[in-house]
Amino acid sequence: MMPTPTSRLRFREMTQADLNNIAALDITGARSPTDWIDWNLRNYVEHGFGLWVVETHAGEFIGDCGLTVQTVEDERLVESGWHVLSSARSRGYATEAAEAVREFARERGVDHLVAIIRPNNVASQRVARKIGLTLEREVHKNGGPALIFGADLTQ
Repeated sequence: MMPTPTSRLRFREMTQADLNNIAALDITGARSPTDWIDWNLRNYVEHGFGLWVVETHAGEFIGDCGLTVQTVEDERLVESGWHVLSSARSRGYATEAAEAVREFARERGVDHLVAIIRPNNVASQRVARKIGLTLEREVHKNGGPALIFGADLTQ
């Protein structure tokens, strides 16, 4: 299962064939693009979700968006994450994909959804707010400060 397609975008599971596209996102940090894909393949099996490839209905790669389980201050949380190619930014793709993922999370029974965002990533903070997440707290995560945006999905 994965989010319902939107008017412009569709979702699919990552495969090793996506290696060059994932590398072009330049978001994997300490993970190689291959490790990023492998991590998501494990997430699909373990949790029934992960970050999915986001593409236009014509098959143009836009980025990835989905759900992962993250540990924040000894608490396991379901996070919505999104990454868009720099050439496809400022077109509303991240918000459109993240809204579909938020609805998917609600339908799957996720009670509380978060987004973990670096303080200098203003664009992602805007996306989080657009999908109804609000700033909950600041934490130290993966070697630096991070903002936790969240929302109760039971209402």
